[in-house]
Amino acid sequence: MLSYLRPAAVLLLAFTLLTGLAYPFAVTGIAQLLFSSKANGSLIERDGTVVGSQLIGQAFSSNRYFHGRPSATTAPGAVDKMTGETLAAVPAPYNAAASGASNAGPTSSALLERIRRAYAKLRSENAHVPVPVDLVTSSASGLDPHITPAAAEFQVPRVARARHMTEEQVRALVAANTTQRWIGLFGEPVVNVLQLNLALDAAASAASPH
Repeated sequence: MLSYLRPAAVLLLAFTLLTGLAYPFAVTGIAQLLFSSKANGSLIERDGTVVGSQLIGQAFSSNRYFHGRPSATTAPGAVDKMTGETLAAVPAPYNAAASGASNAGPTSSALLERIRRAYAKLRSENAHVPVPVDLVTSSASGLDPHITPAAAEFQVPRVARARHMTEEQVRALVAANTTQRWIGLFGEPVVNVLQLNLALDAAASAASPH
């Protein structure tokens, strides 16, 4: 009996040490050594304080900032004090703990109404160019931190007015924060909304009198 149990116990211990300790430590060490920023969540700091991640969008509503794609993520509702039950989920844009799409199809009246409201608001901001589709539709993850260059260009006049900047100045910041296709072939050009908004704040701070 022991002749069967001993090899099994040794193999269990060996593979536990190998796959449960050695491998995770090795992978973590290599990731921290070679890709430290990405391994730690691609965090973005301002003045030593973490303000977000390059990978997860944030909700911006002020006219002074560029706005990202709509987000359909939700959060658990409040707990009913009488029954102890959790009420229906509530909207929580860019909730990283509940990544997902609305799953609403083209026949959904709620989806169509939301798009109509968003479209009408955007047209009131800029009636001169077509509304980019990514400004009225949410992504599959609900966390998309990027918008298309067309979506950024659409918002340039509003941001320029709100910040008392020229459109050319704002466009220069958009161009500086646009990521092009990888090696010129793969993917599409995108603009990271958080990084662009931080660049706007930095430009305003540099221009203000000291």
